[in-house]
Amino acid sequence: MIAPITAAHLDAVLALNNQHAKETSELDLSGLRDLVGTSFAALQAGEGEAGFLIAVTQDADYDSPNFLWFQERYDTFVYVDRVVVSASHRGEGYARQFYEALFQKARAAGHTAITCEVNVDPPNPASDAFHERMGFLEVGRAELPGRGKTVRYLVKDTSL
Repeated sequence: MIAPITAAHLDAVLALNNQHAKETSELDLSGLRDLVGTSFAALQAGEGEAGFLIAVTQDADYDSPNFLWFQERYDTFVYVDRVVVSASHRGEGYARQFYEALFQKARAAGHTAITCEVNVDPPNPASDAFHERMGFLEVGRAELPGRGKTVRYLVKDTSL
C-alpha cells in the first residue's frame, strides 16, 4: 500500500536512500526532513522499507543540478527527485504504483509535465526500461562534473 511519508518512516526511508546513494545521492536526516517538507509528493510503501518516491514542483527551493536543468527549460513541472524500491521488493509493482499516484496528484493540481533523470554513466538499464514503459521521453543529457555521472533527462506528459 502506498501512503505519505511521515516522521515515523524517516529512518527507514533514509536507510534505503543511502543504500542506493550511487543512484540517488546520499542524504542525512536533516536533509531528508527538509526534502520531504518541501515536496509535492513524498510517498512510501512498507513503512518506508519497501520503497519511496519524493517529488517537488518547479517552485521548490532546491539546488540539485538536475532539478535546475529542468527549471531553466520548463515553466511548470513536477520533478521526481528520487524513487527507490528495495531489492527484496522489486517486481512487486511499487515503482508503478508510486508513479501512478504521482501522475494522478499532478493532474489534479494542473501539472502535465513529470520530469526526472536516469543515469547513463554509471548505467541504470532497469530504470531506463521502466521509464520507457511508463511513457517518459528523453529531452536532454548532461555530464555532472565532480560526480562521475552522465544523466538522461526525461519528461512524461500526463495530459495524454
